Amino acid sequence: MTDIICIANQKGGVGKTTTAINLSAAFAVSEKKTLLVDCDPQGNATTGLGIDKNSIDTSLYHGMIGEVDANNLILDSDIDTLKIIPSRVELIGFEVEMMSNPKREMVLKDLLFRVKHLFDYIVIDCPPSLSLLTINALTAADFILIPLQCEFYALEGLGQLLQTIKRIKQHLNPKLKIAGILLTMFDKRTNLSHQVAEDAEKYFKYLVFRTVIPRNVRLGEAPSYGKPILLYDAASAGAQSYFSLAKEILRNFSSLSSPTQRPKEHSKLDN
Repeated sequence: MTDIICIANQKGGVGKTTTAINLSAAFAVSEKKTLLVDCDPQGNATTGLGIDKNSIDTSLYHGMIGEVDANNLILDSDIDTLKIIPSRVELIGFEVEMMSNPKREMVLKDLLFRVKHLFDYIVIDCPPSLSLLTINALTAADFILIPLQCEFYALEGLGQLLQTIKRIKQHLNPKLKIAGILLTMFDKRTNLSHQVAEDAEKYFKYLVFRTVIPRNVRLGEAPSYGKPILLYDAASAGAQSYFSLAKEILRNFSSLSSPTQRPKEHSKLDN
């Protein structure tokens, strides 16, 4: 059985692409066949895995408008068990192309259905907006993982995302569940990071992952080398945190269907 996880938050700069790349790599290194789907027209997940966008002939866009079969979009990465469907700027045109399509919210789900049997996990990197592309990702996914940066105004707009998830469940994808809220860019030296973590646990309780992603220079450097952090610097705090997140998800995935049963071993503030 394949589990599809979309990484979404309409706020930019919260660590969506960093999480999509490095969680996918951590799954793959854990011997799980993994597909990363770059659903952002900026294509940062594509370049983050070392793929030159100018050297490819087809991208997710061509699959979503029906020109190319999903099998023919899949590219290799430096990790044997990690594949990617790349994205480029033309994906911006998807929304206009699909305007008159009555099933426009289901396009990505239908595309991935043809290849999902090949993978244990599919991870979708979403754009920083609640656009039709994000709606497609939420409709295709089994779970949504929400990165939440430990900075001022972190919780602003999260209510809108949660309302969108509720509407998706009601009308398009009743099986969609929240895998968890992931605290990112955590700086243990600042009171603000601790305050955001405290507020997140107060409001969302069991939905907050125990793993916290620290603010880490090596994490920021890795994409410029076209490598996930696990290949760029496996000993770094950033790499270890994504290994920890993958283990937490793998360990608890059976209980994600009933999040209230997820054990709460310790507080984020203990990390």
